[in-house]
Amino acid sequence: QVQLVESGGGLVQPGGSLRLSCVASGTIFSINAMGWYRQAPEKQRELVAVITSGGSTNYIDSVKGRFTISRDNAKNTVYLQMNSLKPEDTAVYYCNAEGLKRRLLDPRGDYWGQGTQVTVSS
Repeated sequence: QVQLVESGGGLVQPGGSLRLSCVASGTIFSINAMGWYRQAPEKQRELVAVITSGGSTNYIDSVKGRFTISRDNAKNTVYLQMNSLKPEDTAVYYCNAEGLKRRLLDPRGDYWGQGTQVTVSS
């Protein structure tokens, strides 16, 4: 059984910062990429940032220069440092593990966390 558990969400004022963490636990051999998605009310889920096992990163345009994704491969953990937060960043943030193999010969699969609420408001 593989579980992804996010933490670090909350309420913050505009201009503030939050750091999200996501730990993947269980039997894990490798993970191709880990990322953060978000879904605001009445909007589709969108990819915010992704990082590969080699450390390559990609960000949605609206968060470039404000958010930083990082990863600890040994701990199967991914982080999202969010600075200069804006009200439009308000959403439920979901962690994703893409191309996860539980054992060497297992097929790859994608896994999701349960989500953590981020609210940016004065």
